[in-house]
Amino acid sequence: QVQLVESGGGLVQPGGSLRLSCAASGRTSSGSSMGWFRQAPGKEREFVAARRYSGATFYGDFVKGRFTISRDSAKNTIYLQMDNLEPEDTAVYFCATGSPILSEIRSASAYKTWAQGTQVTVSS
Repeated sequence: QVQLVESGGGLVQPGGSLRLSCAASGRTSSGSSMGWFRQAPGKEREFVAARRYSGATFYGDFVKGRFTISRDSAKNTIYLQMDNLEPEDTAVYFCATGSPILSEIRSASAYKTWAQGTQVTVSS
């Protein structure tokens, strides 16, 4: 069983930055992919970014170069660096892990284990 613990959310002004962390523990697999999703009130869960076990990274269309997903293998932790944040980025952000095939990398249903979520609020 894998456990994921997130941290790093909070309130930030438009144009600011935040870094989210997601630490994995338990029976992690070197073949797993890890992803970030977000969900705003009244909206469906949305793909943000993912990193496959191969190191390949993927981003949602709305990211437009503002976010970066990375991994610290020694700490078994992934990060989501978010820059130039906009009010529209306000949401609960979730990290997740699973073994999605390439065509499913952006699909929430392909991820098996989820963290508790962390609130990100972008407001002046």
